[in-house]
Amino acid sequence: MSNMQDQFTVHFWGVRGSIACPGAETVRYGGNTSCVEMRVGGHRLIFDGGTGLRVLGQTLLREMPLEAYMFFTHSHWDHIQGFPFCVPAFIRGNRFHIYGAVAPNGSTIEQRLNDQMLHPNFPVPLQIMGAELEFNDIAVGEPVQIDDILVENALLNHPGEAVGYRVNWRGCVAAYVTDTEHFPDRLDPNVLWLAHEADILIYDATYTDEEYYSEKSSKVGWGHSTWQEAVKVAKAANVKKLVIFHHDPLHSDDFMDRVKEQTAEQFPNSVVAWEGLELSLTPPAVATDANGDGANANSNGSEAHHTNGSSNSSIEAGALARPEKQVSAQI
Repeated sequence: MSNMQDQFTVHFWGVRGSIACPGAETVRYGGNTSCVEMRVGGHRLIFDGGTGLRVLGQTLLREMPLEAYMFFTHSHWDHIQGFPFCVPAFIRGNRFHIYGAVAPNGSTIEQRLNDQMLHPNFPVPLQIMGAELEFNDIAVGEPVQIDDILVENALLNHPGEAVGYRVNWRGCVAAYVTDTEHFPDRLDPNVLWLAHEADILIYDATYTDEEYYSEKSSKVGWGHSTWQEAVKVAKAANVKKLVIFHHDPLHSDDFMDRVKEQTAEQFPNSVVAWEGLELSLTPPAVATDANGDGANANSNGSEAHHTNGSSNSSIEAGALARPEKQVSAQI
């Protein structure tokens, strides 16, 4: 029987980019900004601290005292605004290991998280947090080892710089690649390296190609990519499952439904991330033991679970259903 030590699950708490956008038109996919939790071999890894971190923090109150490893891609507002509202960080007995690359101006992740909580921007300073906060500066390309988990990183193409992460554990790989802008004439080798044969690739697909190359309102140079480029990367890197992520706040649920359908036409084993989505990976050795017949099981056998509401059913990867439409008032 599987236990937490044998599990690799990916939970989506915030899937938007730029700014949180709650409202009637974003009910199904969600309006919180970037925050992805990975529970790997009994450890909790958290990627980015957008407004989705506040929601995650509320669920973690049931699991205290807790220890977590937080990795920041960069410190634009939509990736750090949830940190001052993560309640477990204010409670003694909890411990957070926090990682981030030094910014081009020399500021550390500790300095940047501290600065957003200074007057006149915030009522209380970071130092009021009661949990143990251990800050770690990582160099681009410097791996982080957490027991048998290896977290690698690479530089992304984003204004002010950002790093993407690749999580390796017992033959399973999940890549978290946001925020990044594709190159006009080639695929980014750093992105290809992060995504290489990954079981799950979470990719910044803020725009469509039409929006990105729009003559009226071009998004070239804004630091983000498109779902069409996501498909190119997934195919070139031999990715098992593609996750469309970092949705534009102007994209409604109906718009994201269309993105899901169009992406699936070109890359069937794909999903558009929504708040509450959970993906599971099974290490090859565990899957083989479970089969009991010595068969060589694939680590790409991910399953998806919809954790919004009371639904607990799992759906085989490749047959993933989109969130059910909900009736909401038009405003």
